[in-house]
Amino acid sequence: MDRQSDILLESGTNELGVMEFTIGGEVFGINVAKVLEIMMACPVVPMQKAQKDIEGIFKSRDMLLTVIDLASYLGLPPSQNPGRDIFIITRFNNANFAFHVHTVVGIDRISWTEIKKPDRIIYGGQDGVATGIAEYNGRLITILDFEKIVSEISPEMGIRYEDLDQLGVRHRSDKPLLIAEDSMLLSKMIVESLRRAGYENLTKVDNGQEAWDFLQEVKNSQDPLENHVCCVVTDIEMPQMDGHHLTKLIKEDPVLKKLPVILFSSLITEEMKIKGRQLGADAQISKPEIASLVSIIDGFVLGQK
Repeated sequence: MDRQSDILLESGTNELGVMEFTIGGEVFGINVAKVLEIMMACPVVPMQKAQKDIEGIFKSRDMLLTVIDLASYLGLPPSQNPGRDIFIITRFNNANFAFHVHTVVGIDRISWTEIKKPDRIIYGGQDGVATGIAEYNGRLITILDFEKIVSEISPEMGIRYEDLDQLGVRHRSDKPLLIAEDSMLLSKMIVESLRRAGYENLTKVDNGQEAWDFLQEVKNSQDPLENHVCCVVTDIEMPQMDGHHLTKLIKEDPVLKKLPVILFSSLITEEMKIKGRQLGADAQISKPEIASLVSIIDGFVLGQK
């Protein structure tokens, strides 16, 4: 399968292309924007002293890929028919990985409004690996937090607080920032990074719909907008409303359109940047480049009166 499929949707429609796959008889999903291709599982070279969930490495189309065994990671039974297992080749966070799954069901087009936040008790709270639960054609699809999976297995691929050191001496700022991020782990790390960088006046929400509701409340309060928010930082993939649709709504609003909107997402590619610019995004940065995010926020807000 090529990622240039028609399932890659128009910008700002608040829809998601989900590739369904199974592990141990359970159904999971991944955003097709992360998928480069799928292929039959093949022999891999084991890596010495690797974590148990890393199956090994192999070469495909001049790419050396690390294979992550999702059944092992999720604590689910191994495949009953390994000869028909599948590798899902992905690209996000500016890196490529192969995820070993048991079957691929197909691709569905789902509205983000149909994807619900996972219950934090049932799905593990801070340690959970589900970012959303979708009901489609009578079955439940668990959307996995692939960024969290990769950052746990390869910490160097995640947000690193030490990267902020390159910014030099920082000063406290009371400029209010609105952060929309659905991953519990990443939202905690983003908020902590911004606080370390001096930004203390932070409003954190779990998705674009909550961000939009907050902005509507601020706008209707008649209080100056800058007293409550002077910059929006948003992920793209989020239940209820994604970051592209949120950007579209903000930039079409006569009052809110002056707000700088920064897309901070694992999905930022040249293709995605085109979509973001069409919707009016003021900046787009790939996770986990936290120092770059802080620098761009500085440029937008520190000169504001």
